Amino acid sequence: MKFGICNISIVPLRKEKSQKSEMISQLLYGETFEILELSNNWSHIKMNFDNYEGWIKNNQYLIIDHKEFKKTDKSIYCSDLVEFVESSNKKLKTIVMGSNVSNAGILNDKFEGNFSNSRKIKEEAVKIALLLINTPYLWGGRSPFGIDCSGLSQLAYKMIGVNLPRDAKDQAKIGSTLSFIDESQAGDLAFFHDQDDKIVHVGIILKNNYIIHAFGKVRIDRLDQTGIYNNELNTHTHKLRFIKKII
Repeated sequence: MKFGICNISIVPLRKEKSQKSEMISQLLYGETFEILELSNNWSHIKMNFDNYEGWIKNNQYLIIDHKEFKKTDKSIYCSDLVEFVESSNKKLKTIVMGSNVSNAGILNDKFEGNFSNSRKIKEEAVKIALLLINTPYLWGGRSPFGIDCSGLSQLAYKMIGVNLPRDAKDQAKIGSTLSFIDESQAGDLAFFHDQDDKIVHVGIILKNNYIIHAFGKVRIDRLDQTGIYNNELNTHTHKLRFIKKII
């Protein structure tokens, strides 16, 4: 069994072993994974953080042994939108919010920036999400340079020490369901469905019936019992399925 660690800022995780294949997620600096299959140029991996599987290029990570992999159980995350680590040869490498800087030592890097405190407080998740306002929507994105709806909720909760699944449909399976918006608190998650009743969108509830979500960009819109109302478009863009209390 082989293991790996992401040693650069962001690596695309693809559905198939091709540069043309859909990006389904990303690895951030310091994140580790199990290598399920190793081919000439590509590796099929399962991420340690959320068990997500996909393909990455072999020249975009480092192989580590099981002993080193076991050292990566601790998780401390970079809490600034953009930061740097310094390599052993004094060169700087860019990293982003959510990077696992507790693993910098394994990569012979030094991190001296701000990091998460992992306090499981919903209000802290809201503060993280608000830092990402206007981040461009990117399918499969998990960073301040581009993020999708479930990437936003996953990152916000990651920074307070709560691991969520990668996709909205799987995030919707955890937590306690609330009957009405009035029962919700800032930091709870709202899920939305399509015409086939499939969960296709998620957002983080704010105070006073607002919601922050990734739709074109990370933005704030109104939330009512019908769904998300977009004032710019003067219409509902997403149909509310239910609200979940995660913590």
